[in-house]
Amino acid sequence: MFTLIEKEALKSLEKALAKLDYPVPEEIKLEIPPNPKMGDLATTLSFQLAKELKKSPMEITENLLQVLELPEIFSGVESKGPYINFYVNYQNFSKMVLEGIDENYGQLPALSEKVILEHTSANPNGPLHIGHIRNAIIGDSLARVLKSAGYGVETQYYVNDMGRQIAMVVWGTLNLGKKLEEYGEGEKKDHQTGKLYFQVNEKLKENPELKEEINELIRRYEGGEDEELNATFKLAVDNCLEGMEITMQRLHVHHEDFVWEGKFVRNGAVWEVVKKLKETGNTKTNEVLYLDLEEFGIEKELVLTRSDGTSLYSTRDLAYHLEKSEKGDVVLDILGSDHKLAIDQIRIAMGLLGGKSPEVIFYEFITLPEGSMSTRRGVFISVDDLMDEAIDRALQEIKSRRSDLSEDEAHKIAEEIGIGAIRYYIARLSPEKHIVFKWDEALSFERGCASIQYAHARAGKLLEKSGLLIDGHLKELEIEENWVLDEVEIDLIRTLSKFPKVVDESARIRRVHNLAQYAQDLASAFNKFYKATPVIGSDYEKARLVMVDRSKITIHNCLELLGISAPESM
Repeated sequence: MFTLIEKEALKSLEKALAKLDYPVPEEIKLEIPPNPKMGDLATTLSFQLAKELKKSPMEITENLLQVLELPEIFSGVESKGPYINFYVNYQNFSKMVLEGIDENYGQLPALSEKVILEHTSANPNGPLHIGHIRNAIIGDSLARVLKSAGYGVETQYYVNDMGRQIAMVVWGTLNLGKKLEEYGEGEKKDHQTGKLYFQVNEKLKENPELKEEINELIRRYEGGEDEELNATFKLAVDNCLEGMEITMQRLHVHHEDFVWEGKFVRNGAVWEVVKKLKETGNTKTNEVLYLDLEEFGIEKELVLTRSDGTSLYSTRDLAYHLEKSEKGDVVLDILGSDHKLAIDQIRIAMGLLGGKSPEVIFYEFITLPEGSMSTRRGVFISVDDLMDEAIDRALQEIKSRRSDLSEDEAHKIAEEIGIGAIRYYIARLSPEKHIVFKWDEALSFERGCASIQYAHARAGKLLEKSGLLIDGHLKELEIEENWVLDEVEIDLIRTLSKFPKVVDESARIRRVHNLAQYAQDLASAFNKFYKATPVIGSDYEKARLVMVDRSKITIHNCLELLGISAPESM
């Protein structure tokens, strides 16, 4: 994916090469000069051809310049030594950029590849906490970006209904506290589940022998013949998921499908995996059945069944990955960095099974300044608490700035700012970087997400003030023919033109932090324009109003890809 400037430069160069009967390299290298006085775009094409043509780069450059035809997007071209430097005609270029921006700006042509993207997938034994939030935000934002880049995408949440944690919750409902049917009275169901899980852990500390009762529940549930127990497990998981989904909806995190791991036991897929792996000759038995991975360079074996013959999470996960392999061209998982060994094991097993090797984005964890979090120990900040705190802090700030707002208006804006602050704080950093969550940084109104949202609101207010909006949209305006752009306008046009390329790159590298940085750069460029350049009543009012409108659209679309609301008022 190239920017408009790059596309036009490449066309000109390829035509010049054809006229000279010079070969066309597989990739013509382009770069942005370090100083704008040296041009807007440069190419080292002459260096690339020198060896093959047995000519000096200077001679090749001279020959190319003699036959190079410039499209109207450029005002000139010149050589700087062997480099070929292009200079943009910003009056023409600006019109081309602005005419190319509509409500779908950033939506790229459809691709044939389908991606199955699994993210969040927290165990349903308590509320989502900030240890889970990075997975959810990276996964949801990346799904949005991939869809915009043209991929078919299905997002999935893998529901662990057969693990020990869920059996502990079920044991707790059978032996402690109120019945699952009574959940939802006065507190979200996932929070009630989390409290029960904590109580069971305390009981296990007091009496470790209870562990065998929990093991028995796991065996009975996997057997599938105890209908009453099956219903209890399902209700326990459903209760917690119901609360978690409310949290995710508020955080703007969505999934197309929830896949329960128990189905892979019930439909026999797990035992088919075990059978196929046995047939490869790579399994061994030593009390338990395991996949020997030493010849693949991994000392840690992959255990496939427990000593009592029941399945393990790892075996069910293999069956799940095989299903994803069949449904999609790309299998993409978002996982914490502590899963690296498990994924190495899965990739080898998938190779033996004939499935697709998953692509994985590993992320480092978020911690609180006072230390790490644990659902088992009850030391965590739930995502619900995090969102409430963010919104409360945003509300205080809004009320200090806008006494004219009603209570409902202030709360609506606070929700948009608070949720946006959390999502942006997570999205802005590469997943490989550890995050210590700090309120002052996340909720700063002077930088970060609030400043981006403010740029969008500013643009909207300016368009309203113009009196030229029809049904919320700027009516068609003829840009002044004599429009002369200043440096601030040129910088904004350059930044606007980059958006499709940023979307393409973000999808290609499977990262969203570069998109978050672009959003900040775009807001900064617009805010500079807003402060420095008169619009209404100026000599170039029409052109500048169009620029405001297209900036608003691009900021909105960029925030949408990050799962963040674009307020009309702040």
